[in-house]
Amino acid sequence: MNFDSLVFTLPDWLNPVGPESNIVVSSRARLARNIAGIPYAHRASGNDLEEVVGTVLESSHAAGFSSSDFFKNEGMEEYKKDVFIERHLMSPALARRDGNRGVLVKDGEHYSIMINEEDHLRLQSLRSGLDLMEALEGIDGIDDALSKGIRFSYSASYGYLTACPTNFGTGLRASILIHLPALVLTKEIQRVIRSVGQLGLAVRGYHGEGSDVIGNFFQISNQTSLGKSEREIVTSLTSVVNQIIDYERRASQVLKKEAKGQVEDKIWRSLGILKTARVLSTHEFMNLHSAVRFGLYLEILNKPSIKTLNELMVLVQPGHIQARLGKETEPMERDVIRAEIVRQRFVDVTI
Repeated sequence: MNFDSLVFTLPDWLNPVGPESNIVVSSRARLARNIAGIPYAHRASGNDLEEVVGTVLESSHAAGFSSSDFFKNEGMEEYKKDVFIERHLMSPALARRDGNRGVLVKDGEHYSIMINEEDHLRLQSLRSGLDLMEALEGIDGIDDALSKGIRFSYSASYGYLTACPTNFGTGLRASILIHLPALVLTKEIQRVIRSVGQLGLAVRGYHGEGSDVIGNFFQISNQTSLGKSEREIVTSLTSVVNQIIDYERRASQVLKKEAKGQVEDKIWRSLGILKTARVLSTHEFMNLHSAVRFGLYLEILNKPSIKTLNELMVLVQPGHIQARLGKETEPMERDVIRAEIVRQRFVDVTI
């Protein structure tokens, strides 16, 4: 796989075939692992980082990856790194670092491995909708295959040893990307976030830790990995997310009953702007897109499809626009191209 083939093929998790995919965009299971005998990435020398990359690439064949699936940070243009961030394949923290670091990707982006981020390895599985158990089972298979060739740092008392104490134990960070416009509009979202925090879960922005909430999308994940099995963590998180989905549905019905005119106006105005705009910033697109997505959920609209909206969430991001042009561009030029892409995708949508 090369960069062009990756950027012109959309990831499988954008296809909304998973459970609850009209509210939950994706589920992710990620395992933190470190190679025994090598300092953690933030203390590792250049030779250490090189040894990690070499060891992982050699052993990754057993997990179905090939060396051509590896995208190395060193020498990569910034907008190409943004493409990996926008597809949730690379964290912003990893993208900011050069040297012997990068990401392995395979199988329609179902599976990826960040190398030399905070930990030596971050194994990731992404799925459509609320399907954390499927994501976990997939990444467990990758972990088992790699374990045949790599000895990971492990303690009989703590489990897998990681650079950050919150990842001690299983090393599992399970998360879902969820769209909650009704809870935001009814101002119930802060109460839900407080309740989720009391259950030991974290609520973050669109790109995870350190990112902003845009378009009413939230990322919810476990905060600790010690003292529970992987399945217990996933089962508990799934249960909480199902309750949040129930709250979102109830809030949607309240809005539909008590503020029908205002909600419909917001949805139709947003659709009209997206269909006709000549200039669109990323932030504006995400907010308008959120309203249109809500319109589909409430069955006020029947077009565009959730699949189209999911794909646009990736295609109109700054990195993807620049990657398709093959060069860096100014924000205003991207805003014009973004509006053009959206109009083309909305050509059969009537107002």
